[in-house]
Amino acid sequence: MRTAIIRVLTMIPLIALVATGSFFLSQMSEIDPAENIVGANASEDQIQAVRAALGLDRSAVDQYLTWISGILHGDFGTSFYSGASVGQLMSQALPVTLSLTIGGLVVGIILGVGSGVIAALKAGSSIDRGVILLATAGQAAPSFWLGMLLIYLFAIKLDLLPATGYVPLSASVTGWIESLILPSIALGLAVAAALSRQARSSTIGVLQKDYIRTALSKGLSRRRVIVKHASKNAAAPVVTSLSFQIAHLLGGAIVIERLFAMPGIGTLTIDAVLRYDPNVIQAVVIFSVVIVVIVNLALDLSYLWLNPKVRSV
Repeated sequence: MRTAIIRVLTMIPLIALVATGSFFLSQMSEIDPAENIVGANASEDQIQAVRAALGLDRSAVDQYLTWISGILHGDFGTSFYSGASVGQLMSQALPVTLSLTIGGLVVGIILGVGSGVIAALKAGSSIDRGVILLATAGQAAPSFWLGMLLIYLFAIKLDLLPATGYVPLSASVTGWIESLILPSIALGLAVAAALSRQARSSTIGVLQKDYIRTALSKGLSRRRVIVKHASKNAAAPVVTSLSFQIAHLLGGAIVIERLFAMPGIGTLTIDAVLRYDPNVIQAVVIFSVVIVVIVNLALDLSYLWLNPKVRSV
């Protein structure tokens, strides 16, 4: 518990640092949102009027203090273009991105860990070599290329699943699942490839330990030894590898959401960048950092459970 509290406290300054850095980096941009809003043919008086309405005529420090004060009260400001609350825009897009990310994570864990363990149990066989080949190909193939391939095969040629769009869970459970299958596979295959290689190597390493040989020599079944003795020790490196894949999932979601026309955080981010909507961009950055920090904390705590040796560190 003490270790968990310390790690939580150390993450607060990290989030604050990223939030501050994202704000002042946006201030260094040469793009003027006011000019984008009023258009290229607007007069200087019109541009200055919009700048004043948006609060862009104040100093960077004054803008920062107002912005950070609003965040501490749960207010991320408004979009410069639509006038909608950034919090409202994020809350509308969040379920889409979380659904896609969880879907990609499930695909990655099931395919990756499953194939890695099977390859380890069949080390040196054709199955093992096949898993290694597929894992290498999965890591090399871009997610957007896989997404287009899946759309062509399962949506266009076979007409089994929708090519684009997102159905909310509240509207239809079946439609929600169908709308997530292809993008989740496209997003999760790279994660599955990385986890497969890690699961294979860690399982092979654990199976070569003396205590595994001792358990087998006592007459315990191979399945029981693997499930009861080997799985927990082999899982620790896989959990560590998984923590590095969370950022990949969030980054890949931006491309996949655009490809499958899903109204999530990724689509919101691309639109905000193209129009240069600073409040939305900064909110997305903070959201991404918070999600990565929370997930990594959860994985760290699970690693502490899996590996008692590091609990006192």
